[in-house]
Amino acid sequence: MARILLLLPAATYRAPDFLAAARALGVEVVVGCDAPLAGGIPGARTVQVPLDDPEAGTAAVLSVDARSALDAVVAVDDAGTVVAAAASARLGLPHNPPEAVAAARDKLAMRTRLAGAEVPQPGFAVLDADADDDAVRAVVEGVGLPCVIKPTTLAASQGVLRADSSDEALAVVRRVRAIATGAGVDPGAPLLVERFAPGAEVALEGVVEHGTLRTLAVFDKPDPLDGPAFEETIYVTPSRLDDADAAAVVAVAAAATAALGLRHGPVHAELRVRAGRAQVIEVAARTVGGLCARALSFSTGRSLEELVIADALGLSLGDTTVAGASGVLMIPIPRPGVLVAVEGQDEARAVPGVTDLQITIAPGRPVAPVPEGNRYLGFVFAREAGPARVERALRRAWAALEVRVDPL
Repeated sequence: MARILLLLPAATYRAPDFLAAARALGVEVVVGCDAPLAGGIPGARTVQVPLDDPEAGTAAVLSVDARSALDAVVAVDDAGTVVAAAASARLGLPHNPPEAVAAARDKLAMRTRLAGAEVPQPGFAVLDADADDDAVRAVVEGVGLPCVIKPTTLAASQGVLRADSSDEALAVVRRVRAIATGAGVDPGAPLLVERFAPGAEVALEGVVEHGTLRTLAVFDKPDPLDGPAFEETIYVTPSRLDDADAAAVVAVAAAATAALGLRHGPVHAELRVRAGRAQVIEVAARTVGGLCARALSFSTGRSLEELVIADALGLSLGDTTVAGASGVLMIPIPRPGVLVAVEGQDEARAVPGVTDLQITIAPGRPVAPVPEGNRYLGFVFAREAGPARVERALRRAWAALEVRVDPL
């Protein structure tokens, strides 16, 4: 029986889906987690692996392999990708170059690599931590307005804000720095300033096989993501892009993957496209976040997690055609405070086409919307005869929900 090590942060809620995928493939699983888990994870042995220290994390993975040989190391989220790559390299397992994965986790390093390969992307510049107001104005005006200001390391749109003028940029920079510092980013870290890229935003899911990107699905994001914050809401697949835009998205995503040096495993890419020209917003060496992968089902009946594990083990992926139209709503947090309740869940589940609803934040917990926050209240899934009907079902379910949040 093949044996894999799943690397996941303690805060993730994706473990059950990957464990189910491993069971479906008949694979033995050891879970490597960055903190002790009360009660462990049913059905799997758990070991502690420091994910924020590649050297110590790699040593921990090698120790697991010494006790019983591993056939693959799979990172569930961003936090484990560098350790997975470094450990796999030491063990002679298929892997991404660690420096490529590290570049995918650092937005400035990613932009620099893409620029060197002339991959289409927004113009960008670095804003140092000690930049005064004059320096901020010079940077944003040099990049061009409107612009987007963001930390280089956070994810899920946390700390990402648009500025339409140099005066507005001064306030945005202060807010972004406060968000980043509150999230544990070094106060001396630079910020990234990018020219705002107009056009429709899409997400591409793929798997890199021997350095070549294999596209599995392209999600439309039908709600405009024009700022000032960039909170995602609805994903729908198959995409309704025209042929020219769809081809541009796939080609530019493949070019970005190659420019970063990714050679193996899952890829989640965010791109903007307009009039047949695509630009890279982000490339990550992992699958789509949260529970969004549940929106995908392939013609073989396999889940996205099954495909990732099968690929890690060198197994055939088979037919990766997406089975029908599907989508997911990431339930937004309406205001900061303490979650009281999410009402109307039965009504939302009763909407034709809705297949599931999962609330992932418990009542009584503090919540904050993007850009201060980086989580959603939960997820609504739908399947229908076409993407337009999927979107309609998700919007009806969203309208049925009432989120009650009390002030802190």
